[in-house]
Amino acid sequence: MVTTDPKADLLRYLQDARDALVWKLDGLSEYDVRRPSTPTGTNLLGLVKHVAGVELGYLGDTFGRPFFDKEPPPPWWYTRDAEPNADMWATADESREEIVGLYRRAWKHSDATVEALPLDATGQVPWWPQERREVTLHHILVRVIADSQRHAGHADIVRELTDGSVGYGEGKSDLPPGDRAWWESHRHRLERVAREVGNG
Repeated sequence: MVTTDPKADLLRYLQDARDALVWKLDGLSEYDVRRPSTPTGTNLLGLVKHVAGVELGYLGDTFGRPFFDKEPPPPWWYTRDAEPNADMWATADESREEIVGLYRRAWKHSDATVEALPLDATGQVPWWPQERREVTLHHILVRVIADSQRHAGHADIVRELTDGSVGYGEGKSDLPPGDRAWWESHRHRLERVAREVGNG
């Protein structure tokens, strides 16, 4: 009989996303981790900053375990009067080391919450409407995993557009093998089919 540990399963998928997001910064210049790669400004360091806040809010404040209880929260925190999207990019005063360090501290804080509480423990999401604020730890863990994996996917695309790097971790790739010429041929084939179908 196979035994399962639901908390361990959930934390494994959360950690996979965490590791992928941080790894996407490796080897890039300060410019490349910060530069906006989409019309809405999506950038690698901003994604890391955002998910750090997601974890600290949902797996901290929601369950009465605030991270910023002994130090003031940063200017972009939800309890401050922050400008829109302030958690999605790094200011010139915020270093890569500071943001990644905050994210790694968020992991420990979140993991401690998960360890301390049963999955059916309830909490209140302070920034949600009153009528749906009450949630369970299980619900919030699934939500945080979904958000983190979604942003890890964004980071995959941004990094590939930046320097061609692909994969979800060092030495880990789920792409079929192929050299540059093979991938160019593959892309041209997809473009040809898209044009054929699109021109109907």
